[in-house]
Amino acid sequence: MSKIFKGRVITPGEATAEALVSRTGVNTLASYQSALMFGDKEVKCGDQNNKDLYKKAMLNKALCLPETIGSTTGGMVIYCAAALGKQPACMLFSKEIDSLAASGTILASVWTDAEMPVIDSLGEEFLNYVQDGMKITVSSDGTVSVE
Repeated sequence: MSKIFKGRVITPGEATAEALVSRTGVNTLASYQSALMFGDKEVKCGDQNNKDLYKKAMLNKALCLPETIGSTTGGMVIYCAAALGKQPACMLFSKEIDSLAASGTILASVWTDAEMPVIDSLGEEFLNYVQDGMKITVSSDGTVSVE
């Protein structure tokens, strides 16, 4: 049985992927640094301060998070990951997306061939419900199904 959540579409698209969940803010620079600078093909999270994601592969996952945190380069990091084909399958925010993450995801949507739907405002219930490994299906209207 699946549970349905509805959020706001930041970048449209459809995706089905395995959930990877962070209960705390995701520092995009720290998380993607190894993948972008040193060629980590599995795109393992390099942020040792994020106990939920550290050393877990992020490539092609449904990245479920409350928000992004950290450096003002966050948007550019998301864009670069997408340009190199190292982006998650989708990004699902329980809170409203911040301007830096929004800019990076929108630029990636416009300037790359990467498909990465981004939905925000899914709510605390979403983040409390979803667990690593659950199947996530994202629809173009902002509906997120969690199984």
